[in-house]
Amino acid sequence: MNRFREHFMRFMIGRYGADKLGQFLIWTAFILMVVRMLIRNPWINTASSVCLVWCCFRMFSKNIGKRFEENQRFERICFRFTEKFRRWRFKLSQIREYHIYKCPGCGQKIRIPRGKGRISIHCPKCNTDFIKKS
Repeated sequence: MNRFREHFMRFMIGRYGADKLGQFLIWTAFILMVVRMLIRNPWINTASSVCLVWCCFRMFSKNIGKRFEENQRFERICFRFTEKFRRWRFKLSQIREYHIYKCPGCGQKIRIPRGKGRISIHCPKCNTDFIKKS
């Protein structure tokens, strides 16, 4: 077993290897294979095969710069989606604990804890005072 491992390690020298895009392709292929068991459609099988072939091509490629750029583009796209989800989750947590009011003078958003009754709110930006229920 160690001999096979050494040969494989020597083979992989100078090749790109696995990254986040490769992991995504493997998981996509796996999910498509599971769906293929439930839905008898030959196109699903073809799509999973394409994902696996593309993943293997990327892993064994010697053009490291190009594969790195592909992975960076993929990570930028993933960041956009995950950042939207994080912002949405943060807003939900803030809504549970705080009221968010806009200052009538300048429009600045002000976060006030819930459950304090009617309070006077002081805007830190324009120094306007206004009364709201928290």
